[in-house]
Amino acid sequence: MLKIFHNPRCSKSRQTLKLIEDAGEMPEVILYLETLLNESEIRGLIHKLGLSSAREMMRKGEAEYKELGLKSENDELVLIQAMAKHPRLIERPIVVNGQRAILGRPPENVLDLLGN
Repeated sequence: MLKIFHNPRCSKSRQTLKLIEDAGEMPEVILYLETLLNESEIRGLIHKLGLSSAREMMRKGEAEYKELGLKSENDELVLIQAMAKHPRLIERPIVVNGQRAILGRPPENVLDLLGN
């Protein structure tokens, strides 16, 4: 089942969703700012994305990133907990297809996940 962790206010997220729909797919749309992810779900996304650190899935320009002093934080658990508590820190959009995931930045990245 294809899923997109989506923020409709984000142009990249909207563009990624459109590319998916234009490819004939109807993904499950998860509004992650409203349906919060827990630590286990965030760990799963990090693994599916093939990232070596939770920081690679974080929006470093968000106010919360600075306010929480995350730039100098090296504890992966603390980074994951911060994303669970402050979902705006999660980079978007994330598209999942089975055991693989991709970050839709740029939106065209999603085409690889769709097999195009």
